[in-house]
Amino acid sequence: MSNRFHVVVTDHLSEAGPEKKILDDIADLTLLQTVDETEVIRRASNADVLLVYHDMKLTDRSISMLPKVRGIIRCGVGFDNIDLDAAGKHGVVVCNVPDYGTEEVADHALMLLIAIARRFLPANQAVRAGQWNPEAAFGTPRLRGRTLGVIGCGRIGAALVLRAKALGLHVVIFDPYKPDGLEKSLGVERVARLEDLLKQAEFVSVHCPLTPQTRHLLNAKTLAQLPKGAYVVNTARGPCIDGNALLNALDSGQVAFAALDVVEVEPLSDERMRAHPRIVLTPHSAFYSMEGYMEMRTKGAAEARRMLTGEAPRNPVNLHVLKDARCRVM
Repeated sequence: MSNRFHVVVTDHLSEAGPEKKILDDIADLTLLQTVDETEVIRRASNADVLLVYHDMKLTDRSISMLPKVRGIIRCGVGFDNIDLDAAGKHGVVVCNVPDYGTEEVADHALMLLIAIARRFLPANQAVRAGQWNPEAAFGTPRLRGRTLGVIGCGRIGAALVLRAKALGLHVVIFDPYKPDGLEKSLGVERVARLEDLLKQAEFVSVHCPLTPQTRHLLNAKTLAQLPKGAYVVNTARGPCIDGNALLNALDSGQVAFAALDVVEVEPLSDERMRAHPRIVLTPHSAFYSMEGYMEMRTKGAAEARRMLTGEAPRNPVNLHVLKDARCRVM
């Protein structure tokens, strides 16, 4: 009988070169290339660790049928596609890779903010259409001195804060989960209530995880609290913003422009959103750089290796609901 472990990659990957470099001496790897829980149950029943990307959703249905799995590594920052309660109930430790794309997402958010503020796409499209009229950029606000509200100030939110300050933006943060003093270390203003941020934010950038509390955090009511003509950027999770409410706010002029790397349903199928002239869209690509992508994969595999070799994982996210852990956690 082989003493080797079995690591299963559920989705996204079609090759496992970086993972093999880290795990090949102790584990066999299987790439399922599926987003179907039934396939996970059928083909990963003897897995010791799962590596999961953002398209795969794991619920109690599948987790309960994986008796050997000691850990699920979400190769990314967000872990809303994994049922933490179900995993904890079965002793499965869930981890993420919280730091791989910090620079990339912060850079992307700033790019989107500048693109909509400076009317980049309308100006570019006008020139390509044979026009040479600077009026395409009319309405562009000066950034220096304007107020940027950052919702969620973890690694990525804090990285955006530093970039925005370099442009002379006045930054206000809202994050009820971060300890007192964060605002002092960043040199920004902090508010205790979302409405206190929204009422002064000429620009808003969303950087919070998707939870029951943050789903539709920006909705018809909260978007109405923004100064008229505000700008909205989202590189976090699509459902943090009510898409219909955002479209209505754009049509009424309450929101001037929006820039979205994420939407409620991906791939984007909402033609109203796809065709809206005052929305800039990118395809959930903010996380990506060549270096960041490799960092995500190698850190995910390294976390799996720690679980398999008896070391405590570095980034567990479900300890608060974990019972009788199947691997070391401390």
